[in-house]
Amino acid sequence: MDSFKTLLKFLTNKKSSIGYCFMAVVTIGREQIFDLVSFQCPCNRSQNFVYGLTFLLGPAVVLLAIGLFVCTRLWRLYTGCCLNPSKLCPRGNFVGCAKVIVKVLCGACIAPVMWLSVALLNGTFYECAVSGLDENVLVQIICKNKTRICQDELPRVPCSKSQLPEKENTELLLMLRAQSQILGWSIIIISATVLLIRNCFKNCRSQVSYLQLTFQKIYTENEREQFELFAEEFATKLAERNLKSFFDNKSPEPFPLPNHKAWKEISTIYTFKKSEPYDSTLQRYAECTDLDSPEKQLFMEGEDGTEMV
Repeated sequence: MDSFKTLLKFLTNKKSSIGYCFMAVVTIGREQIFDLVSFQCPCNRSQNFVYGLTFLLGPAVVLLAIGLFVCTRLWRLYTGCCLNPSKLCPRGNFVGCAKVIVKVLCGACIAPVMWLSVALLNGTFYECAVSGLDENVLVQIICKNKTRICQDELPRVPCSKSQLPEKENTELLLMLRAQSQILGWSIIIISATVLLIRNCFKNCRSQVSYLQLTFQKIYTENEREQFELFAEEFATKLAERNLKSFFDNKSPEPFPLPNHKAWKEISTIYTFKKSEPYDSTLQRYAECTDLDSPEKQLFMEGEDGTEMV
């Protein structure tokens, strides 16, 4: 049981890396996966576009939803905002709020972008979707310098059931697949470029050195692991204390636990300030011993700075 918990914790902590590895496996074995989902283009002008687009974008939407669902940063920001809307943008700090939301969306979009890249590089979904388009610029480009029958038979090209000569049918399939792969590589190149520019800009404007950022990352990961261990230990002790009180039919012994205000304070997203020697919300709370101090109150309201967690 302990080994299973250790494995589960490892998978949870390394979910991003595992997600990338999973998408790499999808890339390598995409043909088998496409066979598994039994994708069969209907080869009908009225259905091809919707059918192909559903298989292309459907998994991306699901992966986006899962990415948002497992994002701790999102729930730390969002939890309780219906009762206290100012929690989203404390003290009117809309810039800081926008930074957090953009960071959440960027993190959640990694898996959908990888899926779209894989699907477009394969070309199957794109071929089906585009062949179902009615007369437009793209169809005219595909059937350029060809007879009218090309546009009429285009929806049946992905199934190789068109009345076009075999050579022309193959040329159309190759053209559709080339367009799909160009789009796929374009998404990969644009995503990699944006990610590189973002990291360069972030590190360029960093208020601390690279090694300190590395230390903060290591500290945050260890703090999260230790929090889970302490939470499990105290929850176990509290459960044992309550059960003992119930079965012994006695009043429970005093059990110190943080109050709601303390939980609220350590649940906020931490903003780093060069003038403060803190690496996380929890450390800042622990070192501010006076719960009613002005610094503590300002901490609860939030300040503009570098968002760390």
